[in-house]
Amino acid sequence: MFLKSLILSSNGKIIRDIKFHNGINLIVDETHTALGSETGNNVGKTTVLMLIDYCLGSSAKDLYTDPESRKEEYKLVKDYLQNYKILVSLTLKEDLAKVNSDEIMIERNFLAKKHQIRRINGVDMPEDKFEESLTDILFPGHYNKKPSFRQIISHNIRYTDHSLGHTLKTLDPYTKDEEYETLYLFLLGCDFQEGDTKQNLLAKITIEQTLKKRLEREQTKSAYETALALLEREIEQITKQKAEFNLNPSFESDLDKLNGIKYQINLTSSEVSQLTIQRDLIIDAEKDLQSTASRIDTHQLELIYRQATDKIGLLQKTFEDLLSFHNQMISEKVKYITKDLPRLQSDIQKKRHHLQRLLENEATFIKAISKGESFEELEEIIKHLNSKYRKKGEYESTIQKLNEVETNLQKLNGSLSDIDNMLFSKEFEQTLKDQRDKFNNIFSQISDLLYGEQYALKVDPTINTRGKKLYKFSAFNTNFSSGKKQGEISCFDIAYTIFADTEGIPCFHFILNDKKELMHDNQLVKIAQLVNSKNIQFIASILKDKLPDELNKEEHFILKLSQNDKLFRIEKMAGDES
Repeated sequence: MFLKSLILSSNGKIIRDIKFHNGINLIVDETHTALGSETGNNVGKTTVLMLIDYCLGSSAKDLYTDPESRKEEYKLVKDYLQNYKILVSLTLKEDLAKVNSDEIMIERNFLAKKHQIRRINGVDMPEDKFEESLTDILFPGHYNKKPSFRQIISHNIRYTDHSLGHTLKTLDPYTKDEEYETLYLFLLGCDFQEGDTKQNLLAKITIEQTLKKRLEREQTKSAYETALALLEREIEQITKQKAEFNLNPSFESDLDKLNGIKYQINLTSSEVSQLTIQRDLIIDAEKDLQSTASRIDTHQLELIYRQATDKIGLLQKTFEDLLSFHNQMISEKVKYITKDLPRLQSDIQKKRHHLQRLLENEATFIKAISKGESFEELEEIIKHLNSKYRKKGEYESTIQKLNEVETNLQKLNGSLSDIDNMLFSKEFEQTLKDQRDKFNNIFSQISDLLYGEQYALKVDPTINTRGKKLYKFSAFNTNFSSGKKQGEISCFDIAYTIFADTEGIPCFHFILNDKKELMHDNQLVKIAQLVNSKNIQFIASILKDKLPDELNKEEHFILKLSQNDKLFRIEKMAGDES
């Protein structure tokens, strides 16, 4: 796949339409140093490379965050990308020389959620499907396998300080060696299908080893087992001491009976109280009625009776009849109220006798239970025993977890060993050496042509810091001189593209490089001649006044930028808006 075009647009209006061609493609900053101002700052040369990378799955934040502080955002750029609804359209073509060869258009914008555009050939893609479709461009069916699509193409796109300073270590600075092992075995065409499995196993082993280290932070498993054995002997001794404690033989039975008696005592006491209250209320009511009868003024009642007789005439009932009726009525009330008193008195008496017997039984059992050593001493023994059991539980739990970790590690290391037995077998090592030698044949020729030195890729079986065996890849100068890292990187990227074509390994035929003004003029001219002849696109950003005369030609330029005409033309867009 080659780059055909990169279009930047806002609401359907094209801002930039960048056309790519075979060979050298230069993005130049035309600002002159003679004017006394710095050049190459914020005109957008690097941003072109970043936008291509964005269409190939990188994060939008790469475009508007400070690489040295990811929390710092360039608000002007971010607001512009979102407010003007900037759409980036990248077209890839299978063969630029063939009009009808397959093309793939990738479109992305910088909006969020429902306004986000993430399309391939006009089809909207959710995030996971987008990455899967990108992977299928080069490696159908490889999605969710190692190395990932982004890892495979990492050497094709170099604009970060890290990737510009390392020939092979093009991934995140914190990437582990086993990921690079999987990546370069894949790039060299070595049939290693277990790379993903190996990385997962190593990740799980790391987790288990970390857990083991945490569990053994205070003591080793052996120390816990020793401590547990001693603790069990202590528990045995304390349990024996408890069994021999001087209590009466029927302690448990007597204690249960005592608790039952206490319950009956409480119940009977409550019943006696209720009956006593009921009896006292009746007695109080009787006294009130009797006092009512005794407070009647018979003389006054007789006067009232005579007055009534004088006015009404002779009444049917005599005064004596009235007085007798009144006293009889009170007497009947007293009889009615006090009729339950004998029964209550009898019940109270019975309950009190029963309560007395219960109290006597309680005293008997308390005396029986209290024989022997004190309860306080027994309580201390039980408390001490419980603390030992708690500690025993902690030790057993820790030992059990350590046993599980060791079992897991044994299984994981066994599976890893099976993979390593294949990976470090004589047959596989020979395959790797053959592929390495094929690549180095090309790598050394390219570097000799460009620099008069021979670079090579070496592969060393090694043991990492966690004691795991792996292949470690590195580039070196066969003349054992320091050389120039920029040159080594360019030689490697060009050599790999030629190697991949030779071996039938799918690859992108474009190489993106930033800051090519750091490279010597002579080498840059030779690179241009080489890629033109090898059907490779070499897209580089550079200061125009640093260009060698041989390359300072319009035919090599795909984009010219300056302080007055920056990539996004933000100032112009803002002016048109107003």
